[in-house]
Amino acid sequence: MPPTLRLRCAAATAVTVAAALALAPGSASAGPVDDTAQTRVEIPGPEGKGAVEAGSGHTWVPVTSGTASRTGRPSPAESRADGDVSSLVDNGPIGDRLDVVIVGDGYTLEELGRFHADAATRWAEFTGVEPYTTYRNLFNVWMVDAVSQDSGVSGDPGKDVVRNTALGSYFWCDGVERLLCVDEKKVDSYVAKAPEADLVLVLSNSSKYGGAGYNTPSKTLGYEGISTASAGNEKSGQVAIHETGHSLGKLADEYFYADYPGYEKYEGKEPGESNLSTLTTDGMRTNRTKWYRWLGETSPDGGLVGAYEGGGYYVTGLNRPTDASLMRILDKPFSLPGREAMIGGFYRHANPVTPRVPTDRTLRRRDIARVDVPRLSGERQLDIQWYLDGKRLAAHQGRTAVPVSALPLDSHSFRRHHLTVVVTDRTDAVRDPAVAVTLQSTATWAVRY
Repeated sequence: MPPTLRLRCAAATAVTVAAALALAPGSASAGPVDDTAQTRVEIPGPEGKGAVEAGSGHTWVPVTSGTASRTGRPSPAESRADGDVSSLVDNGPIGDRLDVVIVGDGYTLEELGRFHADAATRWAEFTGVEPYTTYRNLFNVWMVDAVSQDSGVSGDPGKDVVRNTALGSYFWCDGVERLLCVDEKKVDSYVAKAPEADLVLVLSNSSKYGGAGYNTPSKTLGYEGISTASAGNEKSGQVAIHETGHSLGKLADEYFYADYPGYEKYEGKEPGESNLSTLTTDGMRTNRTKWYRWLGETSPDGGLVGAYEGGGYYVTGLNRPTDASLMRILDKPFSLPGREAMIGGFYRHANPVTPRVPTDRTLRRRDIARVDVPRLSGERQLDIQWYLDGKRLAAHQGRTAVPVSALPLDSHSFRRHHLTVVVTDRTDAVRDPAVAVTLQSTATWAVRY
């Protein structure tokens, strides 16, 4: 593992609740506007031995946990370790990768090694689920050490247990035992120490089942959301992955929730999320909308893509693409439309072209244009094409380095030319042209012989 990085950063300001971005039911972003005292979180489904529903609706909880401050001064060793940042996965520059920040809570100084091991285990679980598996090299993963005074978190094992921890994690949030909330201001103070944050995972030092989804983008640090999970519970990791379906994929929940007002039937307008619709399969085909391009295809989560009634907390009135994707049931894969949305979410943050030679530099005969392009897991790789003044250079297809001397240039011509590399992900997992257009990146240099 790369050595620990000591990084300076001012503590982040308080997190505020972002304005509602989509008014569709089941959306991670729906809710009151300008409510700065509370934030919206998704409640994980109840623990069970069989199929476990991914969630149980949402609630509003305080932004700050109100937990007590540390008693006594930290030791010099605790002070030195607190806030240390280390790299778990380094796949390239932060500007070109999707940066995940993992912060631990309820780990004492002596338990930081366990936190690092827990973080590695949880990230391995993420990359065992498609499309994380294929695109694992688009991610950087940072670990931030948060030294807690007490080991474990509040509410574990009982409701009356109170522990003093760095992030104020606590079960029984809003009276729900499995809802594992945090103090967002404290989380941000640690996340801000990482080089970059696009997605945040808080691991609590507990084996109790629980988690939460904070899926409103951060106004202070810009990351997509926070997923909380118990580090020692095998189901909690699935909860966290499900939550990234909201934050990265902008997917809606596909389960129904009996305590949601009017859950028996949805009678609103067409939802904005890509995986919910009021339309039947015929309606989608006729209107060429939602997941119509996937209808009839066999999905990884079982069965054919169609229009299955129920979703967005409602029993009827809304349809979902498949019967039991990860947006409805834990331990299931993403559906084909869900996988497509996740890939689009990855590319909102990741850029597959990293020039190793500055693009503001004019290349000469002895120079070599070089780029780093991440490899995908599996046989299929990203398509790399080179162009000189708009004309494709077939001989250099697939290469990450092209010598200027190998270009078809007239040595007696002194005019400026342009050399461009275009990297395209031609995956068959994306059929929507609006998503496909985001899977291409370029870099261009001026060239003079």
